[in-house]
Amino acid sequence: MSTCMLCHLSFEEVDSWATLFSLAAPDPLCSSCSDKFEKIDGERCEICSRPFSDVPGEYREGNLCYDCVRWENDSYWQGVLKKNQSIYLYNDFAKDVISLYKFRGDYAISSIYKTPLKKAFKTHFNPSYFIVPIPLSDERLYERGFNQASALAGLLDMPVHEVLARTHLEKQSKKGRTERISGENVFRVVGEVTDKDILLIDDIYTTGSTLRQAGKVLLEAGAKTVSSLTLMRG
Repeated sequence: MSTCMLCHLSFEEVDSWATLFSLAAPDPLCSSCSDKFEKIDGERCEICSRPFSDVPGEYREGNLCYDCVRWENDSYWQGVLKKNQSIYLYNDFAKDVISLYKFRGDYAISSIYKTPLKKAFKTHFNPSYFIVPIPLSDERLYERGFNQASALAGLLDMPVHEVLARTHLEKQSKKGRTERISGENVFRVVGEVTDKDILLIDDIYTTGSTLRQAGKVLLEAGAKTVSSLTLMRG
């Protein structure tokens, strides 16, 4: 018997050859909690991972959603983010879990994402990528006690490079899309990134402004490309 890390109820593990021979970690979630996460399947925007299943035709242009078309039509932001790969939709259940993890300091919850993150990395990226977590400002880090993006990056069992620093400003979640896009860049590069294919790690892709701001300074510092791997697509 195992105990679910979210609902704390006991559940019977479903054995597989991989778990029997310790090739895969046992599932940390019961099937009920696991099923509440909505995996992104089917057609999606090739840049931001937005699923096309709920997108009206007028908000799609070829393989891109309208948001990414607007980003790519802006000469300042064009090509800054090569692609983002998200795993789950940011539904109500996911919001509650992220709140427990990020805002209430339940660091241990990060381990439930280890298997899906490693699978997504193996499927869409490769070990040549330079893993860079989106940083918190010193003030925000002091409030939370840990950086959720760094914790997620560590689950990939790859070298993690803290080459970005962040200035403390108002939370992005309190800003609208226009404010996020037009605001000053909060990031600066504090490490060597020349000729690197960067893979940014963060918890949620919402408007894409945070990842693009980080990508902009990384490219200006000499990075070859910038992509991202995020848990949720808002």
